[in-house]
Amino acid sequence: MISPSRTALLVFTALLTSLAPSVHAAANDVCDAGRKKASLNFTVKDVDGKEVRLSQYKGKVVLVNFWATWCKPCRVEIPTLNALYRDYKDQGFVVLGVSVDSEVPAVKPFARVMKMNYPVLIGAGHDELGDAFGPFMGFPTSVLVKRDGAVCVRTVGMVSRAKLEQQLDALL
Repeated sequence: MISPSRTALLVFTALLTSLAPSVHAAANDVCDAGRKKASLNFTVKDVDGKEVRLSQYKGKVVLVNFWATWCKPCRVEIPTLNALYRDYKDQGFVVLGVSVDSEVPAVKPFARVMKMNYPVLIGAGHDELGDAFGPFMGFPTSVLVKRDGAVCVRTVGMVSRAKLEQQLDALL
């Protein structure tokens, strides 16, 4: 007999596997021409409490990365995002780290410990983020947006540096 946790794991794995072809097909072409534009017409606060208009990033290639302090894969992925931002920001690339934590006070110290060198935004209470980039089926979730605002690639789980560099080379 299969345990309930084992069943849940098998269902989750099957779901991710069924989604993989569409994610990889879009990634192979970098951007699917039929992808919708991301709505960037809203404002959220960063970890310092400053308001950030997402529309200020129009014209840049943006990786919106949804993560949480309690997410172990997120912790593993953050150094890669730090390096990518450092290496590509002068070419018009930006990473926006969006915390989905309900414990907002924990986000700033976490970002400092992880040496996050890109803007870290507070996503708690902002359903419009889910409307623009969701739905979220796991964390981390990353959404790559072209300079014109079109959503190119959506990845649930950790993103590989090699795959992101391939996409960035085509978009920058």
